[in-house]
Amino acid sequence: MTKTNPGNYFEDFSLGQIIDHATPRTVTEGDRALYGALYPTRFSFWSSAEAAEAAGLHGAPVEDLIGFHIAFGKTVPDISLNAVANLGYAECRFHRTVCVGDTITASSEVIGLKQNSNGKTGVVYVRSTASDGAGETLIDWARWVMVRKRDVDAPAPETALPELAKAVAAEDLKIPKSLNFTNYSFAAAGEPHRWGDYEVGEKIDHVDGVTIEEAEHMMATRLWQNTAKVHFNSDARGGAPRLIYGGHIISLARALSFNGLANAQMIAAINAGAHTAPAQAGDTIYAWSEVLDKAPTSAPGVGAIRLRLAACKVPAGEMKLKADDGKYSEGVLLDLDYWALIPT
Repeated sequence: MTKTNPGNYFEDFSLGQIIDHATPRTVTEGDRALYGALYPTRFSFWSSAEAAEAAGLHGAPVEDLIGFHIAFGKTVPDISLNAVANLGYAECRFHRTVCVGDTITASSEVIGLKQNSNGKTGVVYVRSTASDGAGETLIDWARWVMVRKRDVDAPAPETALPELAKAVAAEDLKIPKSLNFTNYSFAAAGEPHRWGDYEVGEKIDHVDGVTIEEAEHMMATRLWQNTAKVHFNSDARGGAPRLIYGGHIISLARALSFNGLANAQMIAAINAGAHTAPAQAGDTIYAWSEVLDKAPTSAPGVGAIRLRLAACKVPAGEMKLKADDGKYSEGVLLDLDYWALIPT
């Protein structure tokens, strides 16, 4: 009798199923250091404890995406171990900053199922929640992933597609109660641009590029305890190159966005996200952003700015997000729609 876990296949999921994910993970200063080694991040709140404290962020908070990656990694053995690809995100809200010492646990509910026409795979929709040791919600999000079937002859489930909002409403953003940007240091942040300096429709080329190395993306995926076979095992890819975890691209693009959006310090929500093409070692990643919306918040000196962040394999100045036929242009890897918090 085998004691190993082969992971769930498409036919193992059922609508309404609740999954409590294993391996709680305590955040340490090592996560902050490794994140900075893997991604060229320079946002002042996560680089300086003094800058974070001055803005009302207590308890040694770490970059928002560190919490997201750790929480996402908890879900992989149960949701996407046998995935072909992670397809997208929606309704992701960061309820509070994740701090050194927080222990993150995660659970998921299956909210949708749809078998693909080829009969070999299906799309599983889940809503996942990451909590701290006291049971307080840190992050919640929906995502959908294409998963292989174990038995192509297994009957298809009844199709059930969840209704997901196109964007988190500005009034539903979770703003830390202590957040206060009235003493914000633009000198420490490195750029002078405030909420009012950005216009809806404005596009920002982040200029810089980063080439992904094989060891680097595999180290990142291990750091987040993401066990999906396509990231580690060439045999699982039929000898093809390993795929890079989509979150690695998100963090690279977010770090690159510092050049032009250095004061968009905190991610408050991810409205939608699509990994539009696979990335592999050797690819050079560039990024650009478009301002989609702006909104005031109740926090002193804090505004919300909605941004589209695109990552691509050619310099951003030469890239159109979509071709004339409405399909993503060749070379586009990521289309991420998110809210950030910025001084007014």
